[in-house]
Amino acid sequence: MKFQRLLPVLALVIVSSLAARAHAQADPQAMAAQKEAMKALAMMDGVWRGPASTVLPSGEKHNITQTERIGPFLDGAVKMIEGRGYAEDGSVSFNALGIVSFDAAKKAYSMRSYAMGRAGDFVLTPIADGYAWEIPMGPITVRYTATIKNGEWHEVGDRIAKGQEPVRFFEMTLKRVGDTDWPTGTPVPAK
Repeated sequence: MKFQRLLPVLALVIVSSLAARAHAQADPQAMAAQKEAMKALAMMDGVWRGPASTVLPSGEKHNITQTERIGPFLDGAVKMIEGRGYAEDGSVSFNALGIVSFDAAKKAYSMRSYAMGRAGDFVLTPIADGYAWEIPMGPITVRYTATIKNGEWHEVGDRIAKGQEPVRFFEMTLKRVGDTDWPTGTPVPAK
C-alpha cells in the first residue's frame, strides 16, 4: 500500500529529473550561431561618451552627457549595454540596461530593454555600420537608428506616424573613450 502511494511521487521525480537534464544540455550549433551573429555588433563594444538631447513633450530641449558601456557576455553569445545620462550637475537623469541576443532558430536579433520603469522586447536589425530598432506604440512607431564607425556613434530617434513626416526627438553623438570590462566593471563617470 505504501509503495502505491509513492509511485506517483517517484514518477514525478523521474520525469522532472529527465526534463531538467534535457533543459541543461547545451546546443553547440545554436551557441556557435549566436556568437557568430553577435560579431556584426562588435563595433559597439567599449566605453562611449558625448552629448545627447531629447525634445520633451513640452517642446523643450533636454541636454545631457550620455555614456554607454557595452561588452560581450556569455562567451560572446549576448551583448550587455548600460546607458547613463548625466545632467549638468552630474546627477544621473537617465539609466537603461539592454541585452541584445540572437535567436538561431528564428535567425533574428532582439533587445530586451529596461529603462525609466519600463521594460520591453524589441526587434533589433544590424545595418551597415550600425543598427536600427523600433518601439511600436499603437498608431506611432519610435525608430532609433545608429551609425557607428571611426570611433563615433551617432544615433537618432524619430516618431513615425502613418502619412506624416518623421519627427526627430532624440540625437546623440558619442566618442569611443576606451575599452570596458563590462558587465563587471564600474560605471562610466560623466567626466
